[in-house]
Amino acid sequence: MSVAALAIENIEVIYNHSVQALRGLSIEVPAGQIVALLGSNGAGKTTTLKAASGILPFEIGRVAAGKVRFFGEDIANRPAFKLARAGMAHVREGRHVFADLTIEENLTAAANALAGRKRGRVDTDRVFEYFPQLRERRKQVAGYLSGGEQQMLAIGRAIIGEPRLILLDEPSLGLAPLVVQGIFSIICRINREQGVAILLVEQNARVALDVAQYAYILENGRIVVNGAPEKLRGDPDVQRFYLGSGDTGEGHASFRDVKHYKRRKRWLS
Repeated sequence: MSVAALAIENIEVIYNHSVQALRGLSIEVPAGQIVALLGSNGAGKTTTLKAASGILPFEIGRVAAGKVRFFGEDIANRPAFKLARAGMAHVREGRHVFADLTIEENLTAAANALAGRKRGRVDTDRVFEYFPQLRERRKQVAGYLSGGEQQMLAIGRAIIGEPRLILLDEPSLGLAPLVVQGIFSIICRINREQGVAILLVEQNARVALDVAQYAYILENGRIVVNGAPEKLRGDPDVQRFYLGSGDTGEGHASFRDVKHYKRRKRWLS
């Protein structure tokens, strides 16, 4: 049996020494697969990614219990830069790029993630094959790019480091539908051609379920349902709360308000 790219086991995350954001959360990202993590604002999706990538300490947060494993290795308390150099890339929400640097300079800076794994010139051609419009503007300062182009550059900064796992946070945020369609098509290509595992956080459940092999839904710091995309699409509660279909009358605000919620098991495998 192959070792999972990422295995999060019963973790609890606390901010500011008192605020509990995640409660016994467990998820797994098999090597080479795309796994979606869905949920409403404040559910704990972004915190999950931060717990995996080691950046919680920068926000006065910590993993108070449980384990995080990266290809079988316990990475609790591992600094974020060491995880990046080990092959974990985190594309954060909000298109984090160096606005005052050119596209080429952004990619060169991101290639520091290869330190200790590979030497030689920075292979920007790989990024430009996926995002040819970035090649055309390689000398342009990133702050003047469109939102879609900045998202492409953020993903390009991840793949320049030849990662084994990409944590991708809300890549569709604030983008036009056609741009989202194009970016998700490229995400699928990267997964297929590079064999890189991807943990995808998305509020756009429809597009996420179209590309993922497995999905989890998070509510108030807990996983409430998980399974293959086709099974989640067939669940009436998922349809109502996340896919915008099913009963459209006055209803419940979340999974937690469903009467049978507490009796639900993780019935999807």
